[in-house]
Amino acid sequence: MSALEDLKKRLRLISRYNTAAALLEWDFETMMPEKAAEERAEVIGEISGHAFEMSVSDETWNLVLNAEKELLESEVDKAIVRVAKKELEKSKKIPPELYKELSIETSKAQAAWEKAKTNNDFSIFQPHLEKIVELTKQIADKLGYEENRYDALLDMYEPGLKTSELKKIIEPLRDFLVNYLAKLEKGEKPDNEILKQFFPVEKQKELSIRALNLMNYDFKAGRMDVAMHPFTTTIGLNDVRITTRYNEHDLNDSLYSTIHEGGHALYEQGIPAEFSGLPIGDGASMGIHESQSRFWENIVGRSPEFWEYFYNDLVDVFPELKKYTPEDIFRATNYVERSLIRTEADEVTYNLHIMLRFEIEEALINDKIKVADLPKIWNEKMEKYLGVVPEKDSEGVLQDVHWAHGSFGYFPSYMLGNLYSAQLLYTMKKDIPDYNEAIRKGDFKPLLKWLRDKIHSKGKMYEPGELIKMATGEELNPEYFMKYIEEKFNKVYKI
Repeated sequence: MSALEDLKKRLRLISRYNTAAALLEWDFETMMPEKAAEERAEVIGEISGHAFEMSVSDETWNLVLNAEKELLESEVDKAIVRVAKKELEKSKKIPPELYKELSIETSKAQAAWEKAKTNNDFSIFQPHLEKIVELTKQIADKLGYEENRYDALLDMYEPGLKTSELKKIIEPLRDFLVNYLAKLEKGEKPDNEILKQFFPVEKQKELSIRALNLMNYDFKAGRMDVAMHPFTTTIGLNDVRITTRYNEHDLNDSLYSTIHEGGHALYEQGIPAEFSGLPIGDGASMGIHESQSRFWENIVGRSPEFWEYFYNDLVDVFPELKKYTPEDIFRATNYVERSLIRTEADEVTYNLHIMLRFEIEEALINDKIKVADLPKIWNEKMEKYLGVVPEKDSEGVLQDVHWAHGSFGYFPSYMLGNLYSAQLLYTMKKDIPDYNEAIRKGDFKPLLKWLRDKIHSKGKMYEPGELIKMATGEELNPEYFMKYIEEKFNKVYKI
């Protein structure tokens, strides 16, 4: 057996443990009895810990080095060794005691964050966040960077992307969005109350299943359940599960949560079977993964063509909506407002929420600002970018759990997903001349095939910047997103 085959065997064995942990985590979020939480967390911790120890062991490292010496002919084999080595090198740079200290601190911080948010008191969370920021800075320093300490954290979610590149993308986009938001307010507002009537959960579920079938989600290789915070999880080959949530007085919430998670799931279902259990059997990055969910949720699911087709399903499930036209529904699903909460933001304002968080994170990690000043800085930036100021910290600096988890560097991926998806759209339209007509007819197969060929089939073989250039012929360009926003929302607001 070759060194490469030995390495694949080892990596697939480690993956088996992660598969077991993923199934237990899915059950934790969906089915598990409440009292089982403590023991279940210990079991997941044991299995995940064992998998981590195996992955960073000398045995695994030596297998990587031996495989690297072999004459590897296929691009796939080269990528397996390259990605395995990079991930292992990262893991080996962080002392286990530092990982453990951060893990303990984030566990405490989660509870402190919940209490702080409930009591609307940032001071409860502040000392925990200060410790997490210090530990995160240590991790960044251990990982190493050339230009900016934040680069080391950004690379964990968006490999290869530099902070300086991100700032160049953000500047023109921020100016455009702030100005365009003011322009929209002069337009004709849609009636968004249409989708805020009473909609029974069972019927919402039926509509969600119809949407997933339309997207060509494979229910024989997945399932849909309910969770407080919707997520998608890959248990293994042919087992990609999604969760959604239902709000009886907001049809938008469940339908678009489902389509969003369906987009993530289609990506996972499209990764080649031979990549399963290997480091390349994953999405290219958090941003690329988000581009797939945003593409289906926003670019397809909130388009006028989608509602021209899906309107019949909507009124079949909810006949009371027949008094509204497909255009009414399309406009209602694209209502824009200056909101306080990121997760409730629309396509026009969402990226401004992300920019604010990125700027705060980058300043914190580089010692430009102090944790104690975050509520004040947050509110100032909210007023500057979105024209609204939170009255309480639970609607401001305490609204997201990411910092309690130590997830610095994650937020930009949400914005990058929006930008990638728009760039993919305009390339796809060149390759599929009857793109709009296909959606109007409810034929999503050409769209999915294009994404399979350009994105899904590549797994994690390439870094996101490289993958986008291969798929679209150019580097990430925010102009496409601006063009998309203007074309679409000029229709919505009849400008």
